[in-house]
Amino acid sequence: MTLQVDGITQIDGIKVGHVTHADARTGCTAVLLPDGCVVSGEVRGGAPATREFALLAPERLVSTAHAIVLSGGSAFGLAACDGVVRWLDEHGQGFVTPHGVVPIVVGMSLYDLGVGEATVRPTAADGFEAATAASSSALLHGLIGAGCGATVDKWAGGVAQPSGIGSAIQIDGELKVAAMVAVNAAGSIDPATADQVSNGLIRPGPPVFGNTTLAVVVTNARLDKGGCFLVSQGGHDGFARAIFPAHQQVDGDAVVTVATGSVDAPLDWVRSLATLAVSRAISSLA
Repeated sequence: MTLQVDGITQIDGIKVGHVTHADARTGCTAVLLPDGCVVSGEVRGGAPATREFALLAPERLVSTAHAIVLSGGSAFGLAACDGVVRWLDEHGQGFVTPHGVVPIVVGMSLYDLGVGEATVRPTAADGFEAATAASSSALLHGLIGAGCGATVDKWAGGVAQPSGIGSAIQIDGELKVAAMVAVNAAGSIDPATADQVSNGLIRPGPPVFGNTTLAVVVTNARLDKGGCFLVSQGGHDGFARAIFPAHQQVDGDAVVTVATGSVDAPLDWVRSLATLAVSRAISSLA
């Protein structure tokens, strides 16, 4: 089994595109999915900004999605999803209904309004541009797209440190489990932090508003919707391994899992590899 600091575009059919507003410290990232994917997800943070997340629950009717959008701009940034919906509509991609094809686009946004120009937020036009630019060779690391204004290490009164988008992929024979994360955590991604807290060297400060870590986990395993939900829970375990503290009330932490369905693999093994991929994607930014 190998770890590579690459990511979700190594899985067939996955394309990623970014729009980055470097001066304003914000942007968006569109993940386009191949037909027939199974998708589910879970929110554990206390302050999420999401779109179409309710339909990801295992008991809901639709088991697929056609794109996932990560964005800065807090709730304003969810507007980027509209542009991706328009792009998919123009390309005839979506959920088939008796009266037309309806694109299913899941959105997750992080709060970056305090680090750049708060009046500049990802728009529908940005979402359309990101979808247009999407490719299997997209850059998957650094201060790009939805991670342009992402910061960490704010929970103990310290100075926020830039983080961004990180990626990793675990490969075990034919099985691939990859993660792309936009890390805007209140907590720290320094592996020494937990020991410093344990030894009384760091004490928490007052709650710091405006954080969220977002993850997209993609596997080529054959999973149903319930399986994707459980893999998303494994992704959250990856947050807890790499961020201290994680899943606070001031975080909007969310994970979406996509299964493209070409390889048989035990669910618990896929979930375990998702934990590793997410953890190492976050740690790649430390």
